[in-house]
Amino acid sequence: MGEDLTEQEHASSAGVDAGTDARAGTGAGAGTGAGAGTGAGKGQAPIGHPRGFSQPGSGHNPPESPYHVPMGKASRAKQAPDRRARIAAQRAAERRRQQLNRVFIAVGSIFAVVVVVVVVVLFGVNHKPSSKVPTPPTGAALTSVINNVTSVPASAMNKVGSGGSAVNGGSSPIEPLKNGSPLTSGGKPEMLYMGAEYCPYCAAERWAMIVALSRFGTFSGLATTHSAAQDGAGNAEPNPNTPTWTFAHAKYTSKYLTFTPVEMFTNKPDSSNGGYTTLQKPTSAETALMNKWDAPPYVPQGDNGSFPFVDFGNKYGIFGASYDGNVLDGKSWATIATALKNPSSPIAQRVDGTANYITAAICKMTGNQPASACTPAVKSLESKL
Repeated sequence: MGEDLTEQEHASSAGVDAGTDARAGTGAGAGTGAGAGTGAGKGQAPIGHPRGFSQPGSGHNPPESPYHVPMGKASRAKQAPDRRARIAAQRAAERRRQQLNRVFIAVGSIFAVVVVVVVVVLFGVNHKPSSKVPTPPTGAALTSVINNVTSVPASAMNKVGSGGSAVNGGSSPIEPLKNGSPLTSGGKPEMLYMGAEYCPYCAAERWAMIVALSRFGTFSGLATTHSAAQDGAGNAEPNPNTPTWTFAHAKYTSKYLTFTPVEMFTNKPDSSNGGYTTLQKPTSAETALMNKWDAPPYVPQGDNGSFPFVDFGNKYGIFGASYDGNVLDGKSWATIATALKNPSSPIAQRVDGTANYITAAICKMTGNQPASACTPAVKSLESKL
């Protein structure tokens, strides 16, 4: 366990009890910027979409969600998007659009204007995520949102199942870890999360983690926050201001497992290093686990130490976002929380679907206990991990 380095003045918090008893684990972390790509060992099925991640070392995210890049039949080990090539392609596309605009202006054709409008509508070339800082709920409204997130009906979870192609392109977002000794804490299997508040991919993943973990225990002290809009160097971030939660000062109690979260950076830009201010510092043991697992072949070469990273007892791992966080763009916490109960909603399919995979990984750690969490629908996903 590490220690907090800064206070979070930007978060509003409210505790809620909704589960079973046991000890809590709050992690601590530090380091440099972060991200998690995907990668995988030999024999893994190809993924449908490249995974979202925050770049290590720079404290800055890729300029656009990798989910926007079409994916062929490449293996997991080859699936990580080429960031520089993507940027170059975006710039080339922008130059082509500028050239077309000059032609349209010169010709003065109404037809050309119509064509541009059609292109915008069909392909969304001018789509920009919301840059407005969302207003977080407080008081009773916050308590209501937390209750909705921590008590998603089992019927809705079972109906969503794997989430289909909405989650990781139809493949399991969770990787089996090879030759790992059991990770435990307090006599229970341990789930370690390492991320950062600025990271939009962590922002998306936290919703699913809270839904899943609430099936095994109780959260208190959850606080709202949002991903960053720009880093300390003034670079714009993808999916800015994604509404989410922070685990920095949260507590989790369960008799089945220990959850240890580490929020390494805030969402506050730091002009002195071009990244973000440090929030929590990981222990040497937590750093060692990140160095061991958050590295090739589980992530692409060069993406070591990327966010988000989740270690399920040294048995399974998550390396990057499990779904496209654009589905949360411009939504309020209340809207997202309410949608989780509707299995046909795009939000539920992504968040609840990811939560079911996370639940399956935890059930493998706990020997399929409790039965209320390790349902037949969840057990059917265990073979896909």
